[in-house]
Order: sequence, then C-alpha cells, then structure tokens
Amino acid sequence: MTDTITISVDAMGGDNAPRAVIHGAYLALRERKNTKFIFHGRQEQIAPLLEEFPALKPVSIVRHSDVVIAGDEKPSQALRKGRGTSSMWMAIQAVKDGEADVAVSGGNTGALMAMATFCLRPMEGISRPGIAAIWPTLRSDIVVLDMGATIGADAQQLVDYAILGSALARCLFDSEQPTVGLLNVGTEEVKGLDSIKDAGKILAQASGAGFIYHGFVEGDDIGKGTVDVVVTEGFVGNVALKTAEGTARQVSSYLRSALKSNLMSRIGAFFAMSALNALRRKMDPRTVNGGVFMGLNGIVIKSHGGTDEIGYKSALGLSYEMARSHLIDKIGETMKRFPVHAAPAADVTESEAKPA
Repeated sequence: MTDTITISVDAMGGDNAPRAVIHGAYLALRERKNTKFIFHGRQEQIAPLLEEFPALKPVSIVRHSDVVIAGDEKPSQALRKGRGTSSMWMAIQAVKDGEADVAVSGGNTGALMAMATFCLRPMEGISRPGIAAIWPTLRSDIVVLDMGATIGADAQQLVDYAILGSALARCLFDSEQPTVGLLNVGTEEVKGLDSIKDAGKILAQASGAGFIYHGFVEGDDIGKGTVDVVVTEGFVGNVALKTAEGTARQVSSYLRSALKSNLMSRIGAFFAMSALNALRRKMDPRTVNGGVFMGLNGIVIKSHGGTDEIGYKSALGLSYEMARSHLIDKIGETMKRFPVHAAPAADVTESEAKPA
C-alpha cells in the first residue's frame, strides 16, 4: 500500500449517477488530497463532468463500459449480462488486478455482492461474506453486521461476522480489543435460537483473540452503543437498519412540524438554530453512507443508490479509510488469533439468493 489511495468507482451505479458520483469524488478529494480515482462507465457521460471539476481530472482515469447493471436485475442475470464487461464488474476487477485499493458502487446490492464474491472470492476460513454498516449511537459510532448478505446465518457464520466486525472496528475506532455482542431477544443465556446460543459459546471461549465478547445484546443496545460490534444474521440486520432509517425520518418530520406549529415555536427554533443544525447533521444518513462488504479478498463499499454527492463523498471517504487502515490485513491478524478452526469458504453459484 502506497501513500496514495486509488479508488475504483462504478460511475454508473445509483439513481443519480454519474453526476452525483463524480461530484462526490470531487468533494472527497478536497478532504483527502492523496487520492486517485478510476471511473468505470460511459465515457461520453463521465468526461464532460470531469471538465466541470478541474481539480479532479488530473487524478482520474476513465475506463469505458456501455454495460450498466439495472437496479431490478437479479444477481444471476446481472452476472450473465455484465461479467467482465459491466462498469460494476470492472470496478471490482481493478481491485483484484492490484490497480486499485478499494472499489465503490451505488448499484444493485445483490448484483454487487454476487460479482464481488465471484471476482474476489471469500477469504480462506470465512464461510460467507457479510455487509457491515457504521451505525451512529448515543456513545459513538459502532459496527453492525450482517445487513443482508446472508439470510438465516448459522453459528459458524455468526462467528465469522464477529471476526470480520471486530477487524473493522479495529480499523475505525483504533481499539485493539473491541467489544462484540450477539443480537438476541434477551440477554439470558437460555434465550434465542440455537444458532445464536451456539455462536455465543464459541465466542465466549475465544474472547481476547482480537475482541472482547460482551454476550447477548438486545435491540435497544444498538442505539445505546453498548458494544463496538453488534453481530446478527442478514434478515434481522436489514430489518433493523431500515427501521432505524425510517424512525430517523419520522422523528425529523415530527420535529419540523412541531417547530413550525405556531409563532412561539418558530421563535424558539430561531434561537436554537445551532443545536438544531447539529442534530440534523447527526441524523443525516448521508454522513454514514456506505456498507462494507466483509470477508472477501479485497475491499468493496456499497453506497446507497439513492444518495446525492454528499452521500457519495461519505462512501468514498469510508473506502479511503478502509484501504489506509489495511482492513484485509487486520482481518487476517484476527483470524490467526482465533482459537477455533473456521469453516472453509462455501462454493458460490449463480443461483445464490439475493441479499436483502
């Protein structure tokens, strides 16, 4: 890894691509000067946008591709259509070939996971890749995974996610022993599915091998920031994420309505403007945009497809930090410390279920 971080970008992924992608890259470059970009997609659309941001053009390469993966395409269909030729695949391939340190796309999540898994392959000892999200809490940001890569994870996969999540937490939070909790319906050892209880036993034995196992945590512990890493299977994780996003929008809507309800409320809002702006920024999902695909032989970041340039700036900033912090090396270090032999990686086929 050199001092310069090269980010491979699927410029056609997302509802507002490629303009939001290129604009977001420009904003990211302003904060991190030692960044280079490889943009993959339709050159006739990308090139004029680079002209609008002169500072971005000298540190950018454009790789042309006419093949764009649609948001509603099934992973198997996307693989047949775009394997080797689509802007999404090319962005990932650049990481595999060593041309880039990390890949970013705001495209179809299921297709991106399928392509990333096919192209980069799961790391040795990791049975299934997972998607990790950075989650703001009352204490500080935490890591939550899986966000939908695997529905109905077994005990071994939950253990894998604990290894992956703790490595990500070490990169983000500068903690050698982040705390890990298993999301459950209660904190008592007798509660929950057998897979969760079995995973808890394994993690309890391994506590100290790159993380500290806290035990079971409940839904409200996510917002409290009780642990640095919350581990769950993809169905529950995805529901929790969408519920949190919806609740944030609901609270923001209630607050705006209350502050505009009468003259005194509007006057109070004027004097509290600084605090209200700070709250708005804290609740803005664009500032924590980016899901990290964990467990692959390379770093891939999934941006929210409907975000704007601010959201892409956040996703690109996250990708920079993951590459700079040597995420893959930290995962390997954690696995070497782990006292329990991990299961071999599962074979991947085009008929794999789509992530949530």
